[in-house]
Amino acid sequence: MFVSRRRLLGTAAAFGALAAAPSGRAFAQQTAAPPPEPFAFDFDSLIVRAEDACRVAYRAPYTPMPEVTAAIDYARWGEIRYRTDKAPFAETGAYPVTFFHLGQYFQKSVKMHMVADGQATEFPYDQSLFEMPEDNPARKLPADSGFAGFRFQEFSGAEDWETQDWLAFLGASYLRAIGASGQYGLSARGAAINPALPDMPEEFPDFTEFYIEQGEDPEAPVTVHALLDGPSITGAFRFTVLRGRDRARGVEMEVEAQLFLRRDVARLCLAPLTSMFWYGEYGRERAFDWRGEVHDSDGLELWMENGERLWRPLNNPVATQVSAFGAENPRGFGLMQRDRNFDHYRDGVFYERRPSLWVEPIAPLGRGAVQLLEIPTNDEIHDNIGAFWVPERPAKAGSAWRLHYKLHWKDGHPDPATNIAQTVSTRIGRGGQPGHARPENTWKIAVEFDRPEVLTRIPYGVMPEVVASTSAGRIVRTFVEPVPGGNVWRAFFDLEIGPEEVAELRMYMALDGEPLTETWTYQFRRANLIPS
Repeated sequence: MFVSRRRLLGTAAAFGALAAAPSGRAFAQQTAAPPPEPFAFDFDSLIVRAEDACRVAYRAPYTPMPEVTAAIDYARWGEIRYRTDKAPFAETGAYPVTFFHLGQYFQKSVKMHMVADGQATEFPYDQSLFEMPEDNPARKLPADSGFAGFRFQEFSGAEDWETQDWLAFLGASYLRAIGASGQYGLSARGAAINPALPDMPEEFPDFTEFYIEQGEDPEAPVTVHALLDGPSITGAFRFTVLRGRDRARGVEMEVEAQLFLRRDVARLCLAPLTSMFWYGEYGRERAFDWRGEVHDSDGLELWMENGERLWRPLNNPVATQVSAFGAENPRGFGLMQRDRNFDHYRDGVFYERRPSLWVEPIAPLGRGAVQLLEIPTNDEIHDNIGAFWVPERPAKAGSAWRLHYKLHWKDGHPDPATNIAQTVSTRIGRGGQPGHARPENTWKIAVEFDRPEVLTRIPYGVMPEVVASTSAGRIVRTFVEPVPGGNVWRAFFDLEIGPEEVAELRMYMALDGEPLTETWTYQFRRANLIPS
């Protein structure tokens, strides 16, 4: 599902290596084109276009001279710089817009438009908009090549606006924003089609056109409209994005979308998130790298309709696995980066600063499941984690789907629970007790919970209850202890399980029958923990 995607151009890293599609039109001649004419534009008209497109056969995006773009590799693409003095909105808007050039990993042409007063005007590609060496292969591309994507720079009044960007759309329907710590990390997507199915390849629909609108006030939102197109799906999106001068608040994005299916889809993934997890405090990969942890996200968080909060630590599995959490109108879900301690990573790429990404439904999602996709990886350069909403209603050709939700790019949860403690670490080791013979096929699970305003309510000398269950094997011992030097409590249980068994685990701490913590969940598989 996910392939190499990291740091192709400074902070606006690449989002996926996409295969070239056949060209959809003849190459233009290198002649001056007349200036584009403005035309009426609004979201409703974009929805009509998406619905109309669904009724005709799919046509792949324009890919100018694939043999040339294939030669613009990592190094040659990195030589190409957009000229910030040519950035739209540099003088008349809050956030200047700069564009990504086509290259080996981004060969499909995307059209860009600027919108003002209900009128859209195409912003055409021009080679003079970019600085590049004379021998760069990009100079061979035709005049109508188009762009690969775009990004918003910091507000034009900031001293570093030319070097610091905060939102980027690049590759298929991928987008990403920085969080409160100023770092890019995981990505969102417009839609995901049939990921991780054994009998069919995943489909990557593309944002083929963008319409960008903004005013001069950096405290006001900017608006991005996008047209989605793929073999099985079309769609219209409106992203209303709030950044503001206060960088510590991260980025908030309201998403409205209307999707139409050209053909049946086996796994329709809505509000999809994409991230990387190589290893954390646990996992077989700790034997192969010098750092304590390497991940953009360390867990899936869910907030169910009944108010229950769930935390699922991520795995780098030995084989692709999908976990489903059935729900009806969940309050939200997200891939989170909870561990903010630099000493746990010791890496200058600052994994502890990567944003968390929370999906908050505005319109109810209905019945379905939040699905977690985990794919094996042997390095940090590959995105291998996906989380998305899969509706229960069959995704049949001719059906339509309307979505309305928010994306919160922040360091933590936008609406944290104040009445329960949250998981801060998961550790796994041999079961049994020190000084005694260690039992075979028994594993000790240690989970730490933290939230002082909750855990300080535990009376002195009272030990909370560990409520643990498993779908396979059996729980043979539980106990808790306060962690010295703070308000963290650690819950333990031993799991006795056969070498080939797979167990779905659930656990929380309780006091007087009432939960003190969120529900920790985990899929236990011995092979995911033992180095091969």
